[in-house]
Amino acid sequence: MMSNISKVLFNLILYSGILYLGIIVLSKIFDLGTKKFMILDNKKRKASTYVFLVLGALLPLILANNTYALRTSVLVLIYIVLALSLNFVLGFAGQLSMGHSAFYAVGAYTTAILTVTYHVPFWIALVCSAIVSAIFGLLLGVPTLRLKGDYLAITTIGFSEILRLVLINWASFTRGPAGIPGIPSPKIFGYTISSNTGYYYILYILVILTIFISYRLLNSRLGRGLVAVKDDEVAAEAMGINPTFLKILAFVLGAAIAGLAGGIFASFIHYVNPDNFTYMESVVMLTMVVLGGVGSVPGIIVGATVLTILPEALRGISTYRYAIYGILLVMMMIVRPQGMISMSSLKGGGKNENSRS
Repeated sequence: MMSNISKVLFNLILYSGILYLGIIVLSKIFDLGTKKFMILDNKKRKASTYVFLVLGALLPLILANNTYALRTSVLVLIYIVLALSLNFVLGFAGQLSMGHSAFYAVGAYTTAILTVTYHVPFWIALVCSAIVSAIFGLLLGVPTLRLKGDYLAITTIGFSEILRLVLINWASFTRGPAGIPGIPSPKIFGYTISSNTGYYYILYILVILTIFISYRLLNSRLGRGLVAVKDDEVAAEAMGINPTFLKILAFVLGAAIAGLAGGIFASFIHYVNPDNFTYMESVVMLTMVVLGGVGSVPGIIVGATVLTILPEALRGISTYRYAIYGILLVMMMIVRPQGMISMSSLKGGGKNENSRS
């Protein structure tokens, strides 16, 4: 018994240490890359951005003969969208939501039920997924406005678990634990998109759209208001900012985008089940945001990519996956709380980041 416990502890410490060192090395590389990127003029920055976009668009062609890698790339894009959607709530509004998988589930089940039970076309069902998820975000956002920190986190966890139990027990509508199979693939001009490449490009467009919305919001009056509310809600309100409206906006927007990701996920795997949307999915999304850098769009993209690929690359230690996530979070909070790519480094303030944290 003791030998088994010792073996588990040894494996946890070993693998966590290796992954932690790898992430720290990556963070240093990204620090150097970010500094070089920030000293470029606007023309060169735009050119660099276009290069990354082209490389992303060409990835399915590069991986055309590797089905497994291409399918993993699709999952990476799904989690990038989910992590960015959580960033609206956590990174921009400063609200600790631990039940984001609920909106993911609402989107997936809305698409599944509409397409399978009511034979609604996929694209209409996908729009409905975003709308229904946004409504749930509103329903959660309004009564939890006065809650902060741990209290908000507990409330969102409760909401997520209640929703999951509803999905399990409302068998006449959701088919309960059996789930909903046979979710159709989307069609465009009569052409059925059933390949990994087709789903990759659908999600790639959604990722670009989410990044665009993130930056447009962050650089707008509403975005600056969100940041002000996050830093000091009382001072922001004294300056005439409406914290209530901005928090609800963050919840609704994050929920709608998570619902879109859920709808595409349901069509991608052609099956949904309550087990796909457990509390641990919310933990994974939160870990991606914290690891990448709260509020940092490039950082979150990196965090989501790393934490989606790692479990696939290290399937031999899948037993320790969530324990390793927890250890990594604690280590990152102690040593590098700003994440792999921090917001301040993107604004040219990376030099003093560690001293401030």
